[in-house]
Amino acid sequence: MATDTKKGQEGTERSTQDKLRILYQMQQIDSEIDKIRILRGELPLEVQDLEDEIEGLQTRLSNLQDEMKNLETSIQNKKNEIADSQSLIKKYQEQQMNVRNNREYDSLSKEIEFQTLEIELSEKRIKEFTIQLEEKQKLETDSKALLDERTNDLEDKKAELNSIVSETQKDEDELKQRSDKFEELIESRLLTAYKRIRRNARNGLAVVPVERDACGGCFNKIPPQRQLDIKSRKKVIVCEYCGRILVDSEIMTETEPEE
Repeated sequence: MATDTKKGQEGTERSTQDKLRILYQMQQIDSEIDKIRILRGELPLEVQDLEDEIEGLQTRLSNLQDEMKNLETSIQNKKNEIADSQSLIKKYQEQQMNVRNNREYDSLSKEIEFQTLEIELSEKRIKEFTIQLEEKQKLETDSKALLDERTNDLEDKKAELNSIVSETQKDEDELKQRSDKFEELIESRLLTAYKRIRRNARNGLAVVPVERDACGGCFNKIPPQRQLDIKSRKKVIVCEYCGRILVDSEIMTETEPEE
């Protein structure tokens, strides 16, 4: 990456020295924003995880309730079938009293036997459905208790997060506005490179000074000639080990360039 003098996004011509100064100062501001966000720790992720878990529990409860309704309907249907079979048995028994021969009597007896078997089968199915219903009712009770617990956890985490955010949001907003202003001073290609390096760097440092003859990001030694090139500020130089943009340590004490 090497430039001499190019126009920024506002069309103002800036020397490479100014660009490096802007990049370093923007890095300082972005690092302060990173510190504020670190204060929030894992809370945003914990809140998101709880929200996802609650959504899953609600879906589970909804499915359980649908399944219970289906089981209750199935139980009632079987009870209705038993009632129908009992009515038929009574009807066939009455008809047996008026049969004219054994063949008719035997035929009605088979119908009565069939309906009796149908009643036994329905009663068996009712027992099975009832056991399933009781199991799902227990699952529903446990899921509701867990949902209440997770909902309370979510409220606590949100309150904690909101408290931290309210304490730091003003500072973060002000820093973000300053960072945005600096972004307007840098050509798009260089800004894109800066943001890419920040994303890939674990500590978010894209621009680091050379200190004690080493890169301020990865701490690998910088050759003397390369240090002289960095100090001259005639081109943008990156660390050959970690890819961060390198600046000389004196840049840390210099004032912000005018827009």
